[in-house]
Amino acid sequence: MSTLFFVYILASPHFPRPVLYTGMTNGLERRVAQHRLAPSGFTGRYSVTKLVYFESTASVREAIVREKRIKGWSRAKKVALIEGANPYWHDLMLHPGRGAPTWILRGASRRSE
Repeated sequence: MSTLFFVYILASPHFPRPVLYTGMTNGLERRVAQHRLAPSGFTGRYSVTKLVYFESTASVREAIVREKRIKGWSRAKKVALIEGANPYWHDLMLHPGRGAPTWILRGASRRSE
């Protein structure tokens, strides 16, 4: 069994301009739960808890590189990435039919740039 690493983007519920946070983990469900149940730092300060984008890879190095690349992007490019996969900004942890993470996509990889 191989381990998957996830690069993810969380958003605050503040529309029309939500705050965005990009992270990387090897346990997406667990990490999002941590952001929600024990908010601290940036995500706690801005209520950034809604999973709006993720992709997976089997390589920790690739995930780290991808996370850093996305973090360096402009806000507009991050929004385009999110809207390309999740145009209505659904919380992907709450909407299994719209791209839910590990329990549906085991072994799958989502990637777009």
